Amino acid sequence: MKNIIKGIISILVMLLIVIVVIQNYEQLSNTLTLGIHLGFGAHKTPPMPFYLVVIIAFLIGIFVAGFLGIFERFRLKREIRRLSKENAEKDKELNSYRNLPIVEEKIEDTALVETDQENAS
Repeated sequence: MKNIIKGIISILVMLLIVIVVIQNYEQLSNTLTLGIHLGFGAHKTPPMPFYLVVIIAFLIGIFVAGFLGIFERFRLKREIRRLSKENAEKDKELNSYRNLPIVEEKIEDTALVETDQENAS
């Protein structure tokens, strides 16, 4: 059921994007030139359509998010490995306690034993 809802939402979002692009095709087709001015130099891009700039920015965002996701994945794998080792140690300790024999220990109070012996004599 969850996958069906996700699929429907994805289709609706894609449809919305197509409608926006079709209705604003003229504005998205306008050309523009991007420039960057640093202290040691400047750079200008050749004229390109606005929709190309949007697509490039979107792809750069996906790349950066994916790159950050890789680091998060490695951190989580390391955490899982650490917790698995800790869990295995605790299981081993628990099993060692389960395998201990049950022994009744007699607690004798030496003072009572000595007084009983004195009373008997």
